[in-house]
Amino acid sequence: MKLIVTSNYETLSQQAAEEIISRIRKNPSLNLGLATGSTPTGLYKELIRDHKQNKTSYKKINTFNLDEYIGIPKKDRNSYHHFMCENLFEHIDIPLDQTHIPDGTAKDLDEECARYEQFINEHGGIDLQILGIGQNGHIGFNEPGTHFDSKTHIIDLAESTRKANSRFFKSLENVPTQAITMGIASIMESKEIFLLVSGASKSKALSRLINGEVSEQFPASVLKNHEKVTIFADEEATALL
Repeated sequence: MKLIVTSNYETLSQQAAEEIISRIRKNPSLNLGLATGSTPTGLYKELIRDHKQNKTSYKKINTFNLDEYIGIPKKDRNSYHHFMCENLFEHIDIPLDQTHIPDGTAKDLDEECARYEQFINEHGGIDLQILGIGQNGHIGFNEPGTHFDSKTHIIDLAESTRKANSRFFKSLENVPTQAITMGIASIMESKEIFLLVSGASKSKALSRLINGEVSEQFPASVLKNHEKVTIFADEEATALL
């Protein structure tokens, strides 16, 4: 794993964006894995700014999101479909039929998991996957205890994850209890991974990732087994290293 430490969140977002843009220019048909949450929003703003200023094109890019809540319609403001449209897709030139997110309202959710996994494979897999890390070490929505050999699946969200995400909802009761997520094995099949870590609240998780053992009780630790991982972390996140 390569660790890049930046002075603040803004610089973290800029440096990660520069690396993504360089890869898109080398491969205009890149398969890009995307994450939601507060951490990547700065990155997405930088990609939008670059697109408007430098005309970096996404017309041949396919994107694949890590996860989606179960039971929330696509147009709901709390869905990850809505999040991605609002924070990235509507502001760049990517055709929306080349943006892919699991369907959390599918009638047969197990079938949807299998479909999504197969769909990624049919497109040749993910070239570059963007990740965040939960305070409990989750990546995607793979909570502690998720098997490292897991593919796209349904997950029961940990209470700590629901509490962390409740800031986006009216109350904790409105936060879904389940999600569809790419599995850990699915994520590990990505050719390259960028992990974004920002803020003091993530310092314990980053310290455990860097200094701790590889364990299914801390899902992000599996990244130590990947050949090409770059961690972008700001100074607050690295305070315990």
